[in-house]
Amino acid sequence: MSVLAHAGERVAFAELSRFRTAFYGCLSTRADAFFELTDALLCADGPVRTPVELSLTAEHRRGYGSLYGALNHGRLDVDRLRDRLTSLPLPRFNGRIVLTVDVSPWLRSDAACSPERLFCHVHGRSKAASQIIPGWPYSFVAALTPDRTSWTAVLDAVRLGPADDAAAVTADQLRNVAERLIAAGQWQPGDRKMLVVMDAGYDVMRLAWLLRDLPLELVGRLRSDRALRLPAPSLKEYALAYPRGGRPPKHGKEFSLARPQTWTEPTVVTVNDTPRYGKAEAQAWDRLHPELQQRSAWIDHDGELPIIEGTLIRLKVDHLPGDRNAPLVWLWSSAAGATPDDVDFVWSCYLRRFDLEHTFRLFKQSMGWTRPRLREPDAADRWTWLVIAAHTQLRLAASLTIDQRKPWEKSTRPGTVLTPTRVRRGFRHLRPYLSCPARVPKPSRPGPGRPPGSKNRHPATRHDVGKTVKRPTTLAERDRARC
Repeated sequence: MSVLAHAGERVAFAELSRFRTAFYGCLSTRADAFFELTDALLCADGPVRTPVELSLTAEHRRGYGSLYGALNHGRLDVDRLRDRLTSLPLPRFNGRIVLTVDVSPWLRSDAACSPERLFCHVHGRSKAASQIIPGWPYSFVAALTPDRTSWTAVLDAVRLGPADDAAAVTADQLRNVAERLIAAGQWQPGDRKMLVVMDAGYDVMRLAWLLRDLPLELVGRLRSDRALRLPAPSLKEYALAYPRGGRPPKHGKEFSLARPQTWTEPTVVTVNDTPRYGKAEAQAWDRLHPELQQRSAWIDHDGELPIIEGTLIRLKVDHLPGDRNAPLVWLWSSAAGATPDDVDFVWSCYLRRFDLEHTFRLFKQSMGWTRPRLREPDAADRWTWLVIAAHTQLRLAASLTIDQRKPWEKSTRPGTVLTPTRVRRGFRHLRPYLSCPARVPKPSRPGPGRPPGSKNRHPATRHDVGKTVKRPTTLAERDRARC
């Protein structure tokens, strides 16, 4: 039965077909091999264990040599693909776009000949709490969904290099995504600011300052040992406290997250009953800011250091799913003057941030994102964008795919969206109805290759791991470097 027989699914079918055509238009060199490789990735049976096995699928009509030839020598217009991703329908939280940013590493511990590797912080690989393993870290930006699903809309991916400043790269990445969303009409003047949630590994206050000219509200988690400052007293309050006069302070009293005796009365207190976390109590303090020093990230700042005020939120829940103990969560939002509804909206959106972890797990375990043993980082970038394009097609086909449930699996409840793995399982039955612009391969013979018995006289260059640029942390180091 044709998919077009369902009238309610025609819009989704047309959107998916348009995206496939637009994706093919983003490919230039080795375009047909790229497109068939993506289809093989979508229609493969089970997890991708090695990319060369994708050449054995019926959707890949070329030889296995074209697969690696496309990854190593193909061309992909990434900017055009980014524009197409931001123009697709995006999930919204009551009409508001919620984005998240996070880093996931492509570990290459044994690839001494691969350049531009960094030391990646990895959790849960052994009995130790964490490990530092060489690899290629990628920064992803995705739009979150308000429902309890494992779906996210991945919009951008950037590989962090040895000479990059992670905060500066993240700021440029978020700026580019926001500008593309505005250009695509996803955000209109008068709409509420787009919300960006991030974990504790980001300097959310510095990012808020760098992106202050965009309609973005940034929310990030803070470490429990941070110390902020209350707003400075007004001139009238200062005159009453210090009748002899003097220079008014720039900052108020210290607010240490680890010392409750330094806390003041919260401006907002909310209590909600949640089905997954029990009672959730949120306290918020307005206009809290860090006391910046001209060192590290702010060492090259010209003029007086800014005062970046926002809303500090303390979230306490009864338990985590599975009756686990729940630690306190401290959040900082770049929006001051938050109402009780704003506070509840912020922490609920932050909890949805963990949906991106499901996307990373899908990329690595099912779609084989980190399986290829590619030497060049540019080839890894091309494979990463192919995985993103395949995941986008799965998201667009979520309402079109019929559940191909195995006998031992639970059936999907009516009205719920299929998981990405089940949509991928049924994509092969949907593909014959979709547009396939890739051309039929031409018959050819493989090259002679290296003569048997000859040695490789051009060994690959070995590269060091880690940062190549050391940035000054104090003014004295900066002045010495300039001399």
